Amino acid sequence: MTGMDLMAGPPPTHLPEDPAASDLAAGTPPAGAVRAHPASPAAWAALASQAVDQGADDVTVYAYARVGYHRSLDLLRRNGWKGHGPVPWEHEPNRGFLTCLALLAKAAKAIGEDDEWERCSTFLRDSSATAYDALLG
Repeated sequence: MTGMDLMAGPPPTHLPEDPAASDLAAGTPPAGAVRAHPASPAAWAALASQAVDQGADDVTVYAYARVGYHRSLDLLRRNGWKGHGPVPWEHEPNRGFLTCLALLAKAAKAIGEDDEWERCSTFLRDSSATAYDALLG
């Protein structure tokens, strides 16, 4: 055990390339990306972001972001995440998850779901301080 840092946390989680990322970059509308890749955090994040940009009701944004958040948790677990630890913003495929989490936090706050706002915003900060600053700061 010499040299092992017993206080070190789990290693960062780096999600694989999101299959919807190239579709979105090529101009596929978010709803089309969701239809083609329903498990994609990036597709759900794009759909929730589009809803925000178009002035959709906070409940609609909440629903899209929540689906993306849950699809993200499944993907994170399949890639070694144990329920906590860093999910770096700097690793581009992680951004779908982090964006869904931020949009879920904001929409929760907007609909008066204060416990959910607190939980999601703390989860975002604990996952990536950079993402927290970029998306909620």
